[in-house]
Amino acid sequence: MELFRIAVAGCGGMANTWVSYAQERDDARIVALVDIAEENAKNMAERYHLNCGIYRDIGEAIKDSGANLVFNVTVPEAHYHITTTALKMGCHVLSEKPMASSPEEAEEMVAIAQEAGKMFAVMQNRRYLKNIRAFHDLIKEGTIGAPGFVCADFFLGPHFGGFREVMDSPLILDMAIHTFDQARFITGADPVSVYCHEFNPPGSWYKGNAAAACIFELSDGSVFSYRGSWCAEGAPTSWESSWRITGSRGTAIWDGIAAPYGEIVADSDSQEFIRKTERVEATLSWSGREGHWGCLDEMFSALLENRKAETDCTDNIKSVAMVFGALQSAKRGQKIALQRE
Repeated sequence: MELFRIAVAGCGGMANTWVSYAQERDDARIVALVDIAEENAKNMAERYHLNCGIYRDIGEAIKDSGANLVFNVTVPEAHYHITTTALKMGCHVLSEKPMASSPEEAEEMVAIAQEAGKMFAVMQNRRYLKNIRAFHDLIKEGTIGAPGFVCADFFLGPHFGGFREVMDSPLILDMAIHTFDQARFITGADPVSVYCHEFNPPGSWYKGNAAAACIFELSDGSVFSYRGSWCAEGAPTSWESSWRITGSRGTAIWDGIAAPYGEIVADSDSQEFIRKTERVEATLSWSGREGHWGCLDEMFSALLENRKAETDCTDNIKSVAMVFGALQSAKRGQKIALQRE
């Protein structure tokens, strides 16, 4: 039964995963491909044997095809136009991150989605990994007690070429939202304030600032420290970052690759100078699919169950606030309050 008539906006490399996913579903069909470069859309139609209309304008595509769901896989600068047009025309929207290019756009997009009564959810694929789910559970179950200090290191040196290498803030705007969103997911806490220093290290091949250090105060009283660089060659961390969370009873570790674990105080009454600890392995109980496919599974399940997706815009805007708050802090050289009702 065909429930979802999908218009795909943006036919670049990232769209391949989204199109492949749609084609595996019995309840979905791609009815339109939209790209300002029609050749991109034509190539995608040929690659995936799609018999659908090809358009340069999202409004025309929705009107002609009768689409009721839009995959927004365009570049970040186009997210606002594609998403708001689709929502106003009665479509649900599933979008690549970041949801918007400014906090003002993000707020307006959330308001439009709520007014339209349509889902607007954002791809945060790094929530959907068995190891991060286990890490989340380790913290939620209180294994290390109350979290106090949350640390994430992200050091990689990818040579993308293209738009990322000419952005003003490529690390924070295009990548750090993954780690910021992961911190919210892992701890279950939201941002209260941020102080950020961003810079462009020697040897960087990026035009803009490709490195940053951020300190966030979180709603549970803990502090989240982020250190990152996108021009760090040698000794790379995982794309999922390297994590250390210290709590009132011990420490939880996840290197972003292997299974997470904790080390907790073995005897709280001990008078030793350095108390002995015991290792606690995380339980790998996540049975869903990982990455983009896991996030898309959740989005479609939410649509079918008429509920908000885990990465609904009303939640994701809190991660977006961390991004734009960090950028504002770096620009002003001062701590920025992050408050949203």
